[in-house]
Amino acid sequence: MTGTDGTPPAHHVVVVGGGPAAHRFVEAMASRDTSGLRVTVIAEEVHQPYDRVALSKAFVGDIDLTLGGGELWEHPAITLRTGERAVAVDAAARTVQTTSGTVTYDELVLATGSDAARLTFPNGDRTHVYRTVDDVWGLAAEVTRLAAELGRAPRAVVVGGGLLGLEAAGGLQELGAEAAVVNGAGWLMNAQLDEGGGQALGRLIASTGIEVHCGVRPVGILVEDDRVVALELGDGAELAADLVVAAIGIRPRDELAASAGLVTGPRGGVEISDGCSTSVPGIWAIGEVASFEGRCVGLVAPANTMAEVVADRLHGGAATFPGFDTATRLKLSGVDVASFGDAFGATEHCLEIVYADPARGMYQKIVVTGDAKTLLGGIFVGDATPYTSLRPLLGRELGAEPGAFLTAAGGGEAPQTELPDDAILCSCNNVAVGTARAAVHGDGKTAPCHDLGKLKTCTRAGTQCGSCVPMLKKLLEGELTKAGVAVSKAMCEHVPMSRAELFEGVRALGLTTFEEILGRFGTGRGCDICKPTIGSILASQHTDYVLDPGRGALQDTNDRALANMQKDGSYSVVPRIPGGEITPEKLAVIAQVAIEFGLYTKITGGQRIDLFGARLDQLPEIWAQLVEAGFESGQAYGKALRNVKSCVGSTWCRFGVQDSVAMAIQLELRYRGLRAPHKFKMGVSGCARECAEARGKDVGVIATDTGWNLYVGGNGGFQPVHGQLLAKDLDDETLIRYVDRYLMYYIRTADRLQRTARWMEDLDGGVDHVHQVVVEDSLGIGADLEAAMALHVEHYEDEWAATLKDPDRLRRFRSFVNAPTEVDDSTAYVRERGQRRPATAAERAGDLGPGIESFDEPVRRPVMLAGLSIPVRTENQEG
Repeated sequence: MTGTDGTPPAHHVVVVGGGPAAHRFVEAMASRDTSGLRVTVIAEEVHQPYDRVALSKAFVGDIDLTLGGGELWEHPAITLRTGERAVAVDAAARTVQTTSGTVTYDELVLATGSDAARLTFPNGDRTHVYRTVDDVWGLAAEVTRLAAELGRAPRAVVVGGGLLGLEAAGGLQELGAEAAVVNGAGWLMNAQLDEGGGQALGRLIASTGIEVHCGVRPVGILVEDDRVVALELGDGAELAADLVVAAIGIRPRDELAASAGLVTGPRGGVEISDGCSTSVPGIWAIGEVASFEGRCVGLVAPANTMAEVVADRLHGGAATFPGFDTATRLKLSGVDVASFGDAFGATEHCLEIVYADPARGMYQKIVVTGDAKTLLGGIFVGDATPYTSLRPLLGRELGAEPGAFLTAAGGGEAPQTELPDDAILCSCNNVAVGTARAAVHGDGKTAPCHDLGKLKTCTRAGTQCGSCVPMLKKLLEGELTKAGVAVSKAMCEHVPMSRAELFEGVRALGLTTFEEILGRFGTGRGCDICKPTIGSILASQHTDYVLDPGRGALQDTNDRALANMQKDGSYSVVPRIPGGEITPEKLAVIAQVAIEFGLYTKITGGQRIDLFGARLDQLPEIWAQLVEAGFESGQAYGKALRNVKSCVGSTWCRFGVQDSVAMAIQLELRYRGLRAPHKFKMGVSGCARECAEARGKDVGVIATDTGWNLYVGGNGGFQPVHGQLLAKDLDDETLIRYVDRYLMYYIRTADRLQRTARWMEDLDGGVDHVHQVVVEDSLGIGADLEAAMALHVEHYEDEWAATLKDPDRLRRFRSFVNAPTEVDDSTAYVRERGQRRPATAAERAGDLGPGIESFDEPVRRPVMLAGLSIPVRTENQEG
């Protein structure tokens, strides 16, 4: 092309491929000098380049995934040709043959990406794949069609338990299908997680209602009357299926390599140098089709880095590709998983610091050098909050003891670490901490970015996978605080207000659904921060069943099973025993249930009885017996009242001055089921000897000769805090009125996951402020707080009793293993002190200590979760 003024033709850069890598390359070219350049993008799909990381969002709703909003394609030097496929490359003539003609190039950039791998067994052609937005729309249409044809929810089976497979299963479930995942390896996401993390993830995924089948491979699809009816597994089992989706990996689209004479990698893909050049001058390769050091990787961060390298090289630079950053993060509703660096601990002499909390389905691991100083990698399942602060520190010395970063252990937030300017904050877009800091303050030419949205726009940090957004937010708040600028209290990027503000907004408008709340006060589709928070707010303000449609997906992991998950994949059952008082008849019922289902029994620190080892599908059977005997859920799984501990009080004790048991029972029956920002506990002591340890509780009551002393804000755990005296010598009625006000004020004003001790520390005035509000009614809201509590008391319904009444609610407790009656005869359990418990790795190998014997009785349990081969720590079940 020659200009009208006789200028030489522009240097023509042709890009084959219209995915995120191509978009990032063109974006990088447009941000540099484009004079004398012309860029043409040949895209096979009819859509403009879109965000594949957010592909699962296209399952429900009409959402625009277009990258950059489409403005890039209005640039005068850039042309996008969609719906056109490249079929051959003539490297000697420097031309690309497409379905529409021939295109001449000066530089060619291959960004053809990958195709979804296909199943090759019998009837494998009847499967769907999960790769493009058209694939997603096709799956949504098929689920709708099948539901209408079958008159029930269709059963969708996803083959592949990696990132894409789990996303596909979650999306299909959200469409209303019954979803299952089959993975050939022994645990999910086996490429990113070790066995401990993978098994924890399996339990979390299963708790969402998605069936999980690991350690078994599919061998064929069964078809009857031209309709898919089952997936045949290698062990001979048949898994009922109306729809099969393959998500078993990707294959680089390197078919143009042969015509261009390009060298390919050992596992496919176009071989590139560290400058992203191929074996033929003038041809470059980026993204999933590029093979570097023998590997092709389907992640956005390395693709973006390659795109920047080629853009720099075409402008005379010498940038190099440093290698693959394989950090990954999966975010499904209620399931948070992250992996980065040397997650498997392959570095010689490295140390692995592991915390596993089976009660909450948590697994956290940090890998460091042998001197426990330098961070090498990590795995986080269930709670991936440390990932955001640790990821930029990869390869650097930690500022604290490694175990302090394992937040699930109960030590609060991870230590505050000042990140150096050269640390990478956003790996997707290669944004350094220093770049983000500079953007916050401005450089005199550009305005300061004091808003998270503006900071994301001007730095591009957090604009793709989004996993760095919490760290970006923390950095923004820290820099603004240093500068003396007021810091936003936004809950997350979707909700620009604090939890307390949102609580009041929801209450004032009477909103009852997540969609209403986000539509009125937020943007987007929510995240793992705002979803459970809104779920808690709705549960606090309304009495509807917490797992009904529209609310179940908002709840935390154990809440969805109404039980605590254990290390072997089983669940524990904790009936409520108010004040620790129980009749012999009720004790007999618990004993009978424990005997019938072979459950391990333990008296908890909260004066209750915990029954361990129940399968998910057994929970309704167990609770049917307990509810019939008058028991209720003890809610050991929820952010709610756990228990009210009491001494025996004046009824029997010669030192008791008040009836502590009666008061404890009254308090527990009043506040049972009350959802809050965090769990809370109470204690009632019948005298100053304090046998119930009331001052270590969120609400502590200690008897005096003339009434009760009320203490508030006590916490146990990693950082124990003694409760502070709020009021003295109260009669029963006044005591309960003050507790009503205190708890409801806490529920309305605390931040998410904030215990009462930390909440009071953050209040301006601390306990004095609480005294003014609760006792003096300084804000004039005392009657309102009491009325809100009265509403809760009036409409309380036990969650298990409500579950047992409704067959639809019971469906979530169906078995998620290969066959509900399958028996595992392995010695995964041992008998110690007369009870069955999970065997350790050494015990499974036959190394039984004194007093321990093999448990020979066959145990029915999930085969995929047959014990962890790692040492774990567990917190008190009542903790």
